[in-house]
Amino acid sequence: MAIHYLKTADKELEARATADVTDTVKVMLARIKAGGEAAARDYAKRLDGWDGDIVVSEAAVAEAVRVVPQELKDDIAWAHDNIRRFAEAQLATVSEMEVELRPGLFAGQKLIPLHAAGAYVPGGRYAHIASALMTITTAKVAGVGHITACSPPKPGQGIHPAILYAMQLAGADHILALGGVQGIAAMAGGLFGAQPADILIGPGNAFVAEAKRQMFGPVGIDMFAGPTDSMVIADAGAQALRVAWDLVSQAEHGHNSPVWLVSDSEALAREVMRLVPELAAQLPQDNRHAAEAAWRDLGEVILCDTRAEMAEVANAYGPEHLHVQAQDLGWWRATLRSYGSLFLGAETTVSFGDKAAGPNHTLPTSGAARYTGGLCVHKFLKTVTWQRVSAAGLPDLARVSANISRHEGMVGHARAAEIRLEAHRPATSQKPRLAAG
Repeated sequence: MAIHYLKTADKELEARATADVTDTVKVMLARIKAGGEAAARDYAKRLDGWDGDIVVSEAAVAEAVRVVPQELKDDIAWAHDNIRRFAEAQLATVSEMEVELRPGLFAGQKLIPLHAAGAYVPGGRYAHIASALMTITTAKVAGVGHITACSPPKPGQGIHPAILYAMQLAGADHILALGGVQGIAAMAGGLFGAQPADILIGPGNAFVAEAKRQMFGPVGIDMFAGPTDSMVIADAGAQALRVAWDLVSQAEHGHNSPVWLVSDSEALAREVMRLVPELAAQLPQDNRHAAEAAWRDLGEVILCDTRAEMAEVANAYGPEHLHVQAQDLGWWRATLRSYGSLFLGAETTVSFGDKAAGPNHTLPTSGAARYTGGLCVHKFLKTVTWQRVSAAGLPDLARVSANISRHEGMVGHARAAEIRLEAHRPATSQKPRLAAG
């Protein structure tokens, strides 16, 4: 049988969904660049129904802290502690160094935190408390000097109180009640008192992702992220109900969030296919519509003969979240190489990683996990290099550099090396060469 699809996604639907986003974002960014804060305010009023203060005051944050239930505060603090500690452990894996490559030739690397970051925290249908923790905490641990955070405000309410609480707990220095393209543009351009961001981070809808993509170059971004996606690898020993809920929980993100099941058991696969619509129907209405559409249009079920074929499928897809519910977890961890984050065993779930486990949930989507990982402290650190040569190392270094330069035809490079060699040793009767050859 080899690799066989029991259910396939509507690929044309995926392509049509992004057809008009690029042009819309291009027009919005151009208008905000020309009109500045006035244009951003206009978009906030028209798109979010928000005509209140854009800069969130300390008093507003304090009120949010007051109204958030203590039990939720405690849980947010618990998750924040995990995220911070994991980021600190990541930071400990990189260090500055110096090496003497040859006698008298020294080189090294230095880690420089970025000056300013802009963290986008999605609002919309869900209050993404965890996204505030994941982005701002990681930047803070890396040593970023100034962090601006923004999130879409609700009409008459502003930013969700729990999001504001998470923002201030994680260490945001400046908070803007702005969503969408206008929020991204404001953080990049330093509007409303923000410091212009060196890097833009955080998930968002298609317009937010496209705005980050179009601004990339002068401004850094964490990654170009599309809709969230998730894959479950399940063998015959997996529990169909758990697998089905894991798929539904990720399809809940939105109608354009694909979920995939890869299995070597047709009986399990067909039971999961039966269960998913039933479980999605148990969700609240908006969540149900999102999950049902994602499963109907983009869900896939793939049957394989062997675990090697299952791993082959996963590595080809490069899912954002990859959850293994199969025997011999050590083999899977050693074999799988293409994912944003790996969830091992039936006891874990992507929901843990999305909210509180510690590793960052801002991850590559749309197959980008084939070549990059997710957000981490390293994203906020410039690993720069330096070099120094002493008298002992100069002669060989200058000679080799000049010789290579002349063979490349770069005479100026050669002369810059040769004059140092000439100054280092007594003058000879040889005249400097002014041309290649």
